[in-house]
Order: sequence, then structure tokens, then C-alpha cells
Amino acid sequence: MANLSSSSESMASEPRGSTFSIVALTALFFMWGAITSLNDVLIPHLKSVFSLTYTKAMLVQFCFFGAYFLISIPAGKLIKKVGFQYGISIGLVISALGALLFVPSAWMELYWLFLGALFVLAAGVTILQVTANPLMALIGDPKNASSRLTLAQGFNSLGTTVAPIIGGWLLFSDHIELEGAKAAVETVIPPYLGLAAVAFLLGMLFLKLTLPVPDANEADVPVAPDSSDAERLWHHRHLILGALGIFVYVGAEVAIGSFLVNYLGESYIAGMPESTAANYIAFYWGGAMVGRFIGALLMRHIPARLLLAFCSFCSIALIVTSVASSGSVAMWTILAVGLCNSIMFPTIFSLALKGLGKSTSQGSGLLCLAIVGGAIVPVFQGMLADSIGLQLSFLLPALCYVYIGFYGLKGSIPRYEHLANVAEEKRA
Repeated sequence: MANLSSSSESMASEPRGSTFSIVALTALFFMWGAITSLNDVLIPHLKSVFSLTYTKAMLVQFCFFGAYFLISIPAGKLIKKVGFQYGISIGLVISALGALLFVPSAWMELYWLFLGALFVLAAGVTILQVTANPLMALIGDPKNASSRLTLAQGFNSLGTTVAPIIGGWLLFSDHIELEGAKAAVETVIPPYLGLAAVAFLLGMLFLKLTLPVPDANEADVPVAPDSSDAERLWHHRHLILGALGIFVYVGAEVAIGSFLVNYLGESYIAGMPESTAANYIAFYWGGAMVGRFIGALLMRHIPARLLLAFCSFCSIALIVTSVASSGSVAMWTILAVGLCNSIMFPTIFSLALKGLGKSTSQGSGLLCLAIVGGAIVPVFQGMLADSIGLQLSFLLPALCYVYIGFYGLKGSIPRYEHLANVAEEKRA
């Protein structure tokens, strides 16, 4: 009884959250970052084991990011119905189930079963993202919401940086080639079995803990726009163009990461074995992590949309240089694109939601659906890689960055600001 009283007093002193709940949520950010970037080493591994074309190998990302398109809105409804705490537990258990499905997929050596497992895994991750992002903003002191989210996103980036190194070490062991294809495909079991165990234990932890979680109806979770909402949202030109910006940005970022191991393995680039090339993915995702902190400082002095345009044009220059060169120049320029990616997603997202007011939740739902670009663009790049070659296929992500540059310069300006600027120019 004394312990219960002490706990109540502690919660009274922190009415909207606790240090432990923030730490637990931050762990979720790290975990889904690791799961997402692990695909970058899983793709070349499965491509080699099953002798896949680039197009078929990119179905990994098609199934993974396709779940965002199908699950984001239902996840928002789920959270509204069961609340944050149960929503987190459900997402973690679904993720654990998806990771466990890698075991029979490896034993049966069926590629389509791997794709199904990835969809289930991504469905759980989608629920976690839809739940954890608004919850992190709500559970602590409102004045520190931005710093908490920045810290959590930093750990998310840390997960994307570390996971390919560990995954490459586990999946591309030197002795596997000597033991045959079955041994090679079964190397996926330890990392994903470990993920399943961690996700399940975290799910049980969140289910049992008494956390000071707020009402889910307070949160800005994505919701599906109805017919009247859709008509109203259509008038927000910067939102519609921003949704396309999210589509091409996520598509470009995911596509580049998906092809890195194979690209660095080409004799005219670096000629690296897969086990070595996997380590270099950390530079791509690590650049994004470092760039977020640099970008946060620069945005104090430079308008966000202009910094977005600058980073997009830098990405174009780096990709074109990589495509037109070879050796270390081609390698490091493509890896440096990660640094330019750093500020793009949150910047496009915030610019697209500017001035939406009561329609913010519906606009957020539309932007979440646009993440499906991570499913579509890699497949199209795979088609290009199969037809015109891997190096030239990177021109597709470059085209995506061209659009992002346009969005930063022109497309992100809300219509009312654009009309005001035109009137001002006429008066001048």
C-alpha cells in the first residue's frame, strides 16, 4: 500500500508522463528503425539465395511499405478505440508474429512466404509508428514535446545505422557459402527470432505497466478523410503537392538503400563482398542521423523550404556524379545522399500541414498514405536495373529529388500566401 501511494505521488508530480515511459517509447523508435533498415541487407541476401532479378528482389520493399498504405488509417481507428497502451502492445505482438514467420519461411525455402512475413511485420511496425509518435508528444511536459520527439527520432536513426552492420554480420557469414543454399537461407532465423523475442517481451511489458497515458482522442493520429474532407483538402494545393513529395522522397530514400550492397559489390564501383558492403550502409543512414542535428541548427537561420530545395539539389548532384563515375568517387557520392536526406521527411510533412487547422488529422492521414512510395519506387528502379543496368537506374531517385526541389521552391507555398505574394508583386 505504501508503494502504491508513492507511485501515485510520483505520477501526480508528472501528470502527463514519466521518465520510464519516455525511455520505453524511445526503445520502440530504435526498434522499428532497425527493422526497416534491416531490409537493406535482407534484399541482396534473398536475391542471391533465390537467384532473383532486381525487380523481384524489390518486392521485399513493396510488401513492407505496402503495409503502411493499407494499415495506417485502420491503425488510427484502432488507437481511438483501444487506447495507446493496448495499441502499442498489439503492434508489438503483430511485429513479433511477423518476425516468427521468418522461421518457417527459411525452413520451407519459399520466397513468397518471406514476403508475407514482411507484410505482417510491417503491419505491426505501422501500428507502432501511428501510436508512438503522437504519444511521445503527449506524455511529458508540453513545452519539451519537440525535444522529446527529436531525441526519439535520433534513436530511430541510430537503429537504422546499427542494424545493417549487425544484420550483415549475421546474414553474410563467410562459412555459409561452403554449407549450401539451405544454410544460407536459414541465416535469417537468428536475427528475426531475436527481434520476435524482443518485440513480444516489450509487448507484454507495455500491457502490464501502469503508464500515465492520455486519452487517445487527444492525439493527432491519421484518419481517413470523408467525401467532404477530401473536397476541402483538395483546395490545399501545398498539401496535395506535399503528399506527392512524401511519396517520391520515401521512394527515393528506400530505393537507394535497397540497392547499396549490390551497387558497392560491382567491380567498377568497389568490388566489395556482401559482408563488407553491408557495413557501408551505416554511412548512408548515419549521414541522415547526423544531418538531422545539423539541419535543426540551420533552420534557425534559413527558411525550411529553401533548405529543403538546397538539400534536394545536392542529392541530384551527388547521384549524377555517382552515375557518371566509378570507384571510390561513385561509392562515396551515393553514400553522401543520406546526409542530404536527413531533413527532408519532417520538413515536407510540416510544410504540407501548414495552415490546415481542423483538417490537420485528415491531412496527416493523406501524408501517411503517401509513404507507399517506399513500395513503388524501388520496384521501378529494379525494372530499370534489369533493363539498362544498376548504375543508370539511380537516375530514377535523382528525378524524385528534382520534384522535391520544386516543392521546396514553389509547391510548398500555401495558396493564400502565393496569392498574397502575387498581389504584392503587382503593387510593386
